[in-house]
Amino acid sequence: MAMSLPSSDTALYNHPLAKIEFWLRERACRQSDEDPSLWYVERPTWRAELYLDVEDVRVRYLGAASGNRDIQRAFPYSLTRQDIEDAIFTGP
Repeated sequence: MAMSLPSSDTALYNHPLAKIEFWLRERACRQSDEDPSLWYVERPTWRAELYLDVEDVRVRYLGAASGNRDIQRAFPYSLTRQDIEDAIFTGP
């Protein structure tokens, strides 16, 4: 039986953890073997690490800034899943 997600305009804090993990897997994210809160994303033009922190989803775009520096952002769970998806997966 396929898992269904709450509507995309639902705040992420209203998603059970299993559904957040399902959503990330649907977006081709890979969960760390060592830290279940850490996820990896690879796209043709960028790479990132997502961390499911207590207060927010933290994103670190690897080598995305000038001088090959990382760009870090944080998105509170009070944002809708669609807003977080748009913000994260459009890349740095």
